[in-house]
Amino acid sequence: MADMDVMALNAMVKQESQFVDRMMVEIGKSIVGQKSMVEGIVMGLLTGGHILLEGVPGLAKTLTISTVAQTMSLDFKRIQFTPDLLPTDLIGTMIFNPKSGDFAPKKGPIFTNIVLADEINRAPAKVQSALLESMAEKQVTIGDVSYKLEAPFLVLATQNPLEQEGTYPLPEAQMDRFLFKINVTYPSKADEMEILNRMGVNERPTTSMVLQRDDILRLTDRVDKIFCDQKTKNYIVEIVMASRKPKEYGLGKLTPLVSVGGSPRATLSLYRASKAHAFLRGRGFVTSEDVKAIAYDVLRHRILLTYEAEAENIKSDDVIREILSQVEV
Repeated sequence: MADMDVMALNAMVKQESQFVDRMMVEIGKSIVGQKSMVEGIVMGLLTGGHILLEGVPGLAKTLTISTVAQTMSLDFKRIQFTPDLLPTDLIGTMIFNPKSGDFAPKKGPIFTNIVLADEINRAPAKVQSALLESMAEKQVTIGDVSYKLEAPFLVLATQNPLEQEGTYPLPEAQMDRFLFKINVTYPSKADEMEILNRMGVNERPTTSMVLQRDDILRLTDRVDKIFCDQKTKNYIVEIVMASRKPKEYGLGKLTPLVSVGGSPRATLSLYRASKAHAFLRGRGFVTSEDVKAIAYDVLRHRILLTYEAEAENIKSDDVIREILSQVEV
């Protein structure tokens, strides 16, 4: 790409990313700190990627998602996942009409733009299967007919890492469909005090709408046009390959620890998320720093560890850290 093209792209991105800056200001009225979680959700919106938020209760995961939805003119539905949830509770069913004598579809809450799947790992396998079709194909099948979901469509799921009783671990195929798995951590001492001052009263902050549906579709198109040179693409591929064949990258000590490396979908997710990260920084081009910044969220749920790694209390983040330190930019 010519220098002039990159300059024009840079100018366009700086102008368009102002919408996102305004959106961040509105979200910040209700949400204190948690910058990585908020940015992750926004990057998901800009790329059409689903997000999994994992953290203990009370860290404002649900509040953050509903606040993001309030800043946009998008349909938003919250579904509380429970062990007795049925697929029809999610996607809908066929209802008999006695007047016409025909069956007509009654669409479920999945027919929306943003779905908050609260405590997603509490629902049984059949519900997860129904959700997986909507995540993977952006469509829902009721009876014999498949219905396309209106763009943008995004699943934002939460899960609690502590409580394992009455939960169903998500299958690897479904985990791979999430663009990010974001670990939500406790706020800092200063943020905790700000939460107390802001939320310790009956009158809560209100959030204004910033983006229309057409704005989001336009910004998604802008993110797709962000420039990524061949060297950065090579770096993305090398990172994923190192997770599959660590020995070839001088990471032999990871071989007994990694059961499954990143899939080709991991490569595509790194590429798309890097563009979104560059957009949030007001740049029209991707750098290796963008790739490093989102590598943990993209790869932590895709790199599966062995029992040996679990016995040594080694996490996927530790493996990613080793890979990033070894693979040359």
